[in-house]
Amino acid sequence: MNALWITLALLTAGFVGWPVTALVFRLARTIDDKADAAKAAADKAAADRAAAESGDDPSADVTVDKKTGDKDAADKTTADRGTVDGEITVAADATRDESRDEMGKAAKEAAGSPAHTTRILRGGAIIGVLERLAVCLAILTGQPVAIAYVVAIKGLGRFAELKETPVAAERFIIGTLASMLWAAGVAALVKILFLS
Repeated sequence: MNALWITLALLTAGFVGWPVTALVFRLARTIDDKADAAKAAADKAAADRAAAESGDDPSADVTVDKKTGDKDAADKTTADRGTVDGEITVAADATRDESRDEMGKAAKEAAGSPAHTTRILRGGAIIGVLERLAVCLAILTGQPVAIAYVVAIKGLGRFAELKETPVAAERFIIGTLASMLWAAGVAALVKILFLS
């Protein structure tokens, strides 16, 4: 009977954990989107106030076209951060070694053609399943130290990619914590309720 409970725990932790982790990602994205919208609204209000104040100043000799100014600011912010869509891709850096002026030219040239994207955190779904299985098995067998090995292997395997892409690092941390908490919770529940 214990083998049945262990098998059910492993299947639940490994494969039901994926929708749970996806739900956590969706929640995190919603929170980030709301924060970004609030920041954009505050920035727009500040820019509008500054434009109104400079418009009232007779000594000001610079005028700001609000539409162009807002578009340029949005483009600069996007170019500085890189963009990430739901498929875990990042807009490729056009030129890391070129100057900002050349980067602007490259961006304008690329506007006519589809943007080149680089997929980040490839294999994350399979790695997540294996991670949850390992964590669940470690707890069920009474070897919680093995969880440290799982975290170390996963972190070292992704280190170079995480160092280059801050958005990937945030996604990696959220996914790892959600995944491990799910697996540990399932294993602890099965161990307490059915295997003691």
